[in-house]
Amino acid sequence: MRRRSPRRLLGVLAAAAVAFGLFSSAPAAGAVTPTGAAEAAAAQPLATSTPVVFVHGYTGSASNWTTAMSVFRLNGWSGSDLFAYEYDSYGDNVTNARGLASFVEGVKARTGASKVAIVNHSMGGLVSQYYLKVLGGHSSVSHLASIAGANHGTTYAGACLIYTTCRQMYPGSSFIAQITSGDETPGSTKYATWYSACDGIILPYTSTRLTGATNNNVVCQTHIGYLADTVVLGQTARFVAS
Repeated sequence: MRRRSPRRLLGVLAAAAVAFGLFSSAPAAGAVTPTGAAEAAAAQPLATSTPVVFVHGYTGSASNWTTAMSVFRLNGWSGSDLFAYEYDSYGDNVTNARGLASFVEGVKARTGASKVAIVNHSMGGLVSQYYLKVLGGHSSVSHLASIAGANHGTTYAGACLIYTTCRQMYPGSSFIAQITSGDETPGSTKYATWYSACDGIILPYTSTRLTGATNNNVVCQTHIGYLADTVVLGQTARFVAS
């Protein structure tokens, strides 16, 4: 299958994400076990009814968010308010962003909420930013949390330029220019990012930061490791509840 090789490029497959994040022999400095961190996060559940839409990265899937959803539930969310959007990693991020717009409207209709929060990872940052900025989605989004988002592109995408999404993800692309020109954090939406010099996939690692957002520099975390990092995920939950 043509997808076999690109799956190795940006490392966000569900099985790899969970296996690496949970069983790595070298956890991030200062990290605690997923169980311990999740229990600590659950000690004081947050009061929130904001539905959350999770947006995976390149070659990812809804299952990438298994740990994240557990952390959010432990922090007070109902499972019925947690949703994962899936899209075509090899297609076009404009199309993917339009799909996200439709997905958000469906979540709003299903939950009765006027706004949702979005939590993204990796290329999900591009999909989310296009939706909020170009398609006007900021009016439907209360919080945008970008975890290792490729918000200004990554040179790592040079390894898969046969795909439109990777060309769009390469620094300097017209797609990147469109979502970063002018105001990077439009509307009344609250924005936050998490980035680390240890990422290894988002190059340069500072690409994730957004002007006007609360940008959190994580001491050391790998690109895949974020998906099982209950400390960062707990911070994300608290941000969404703020």
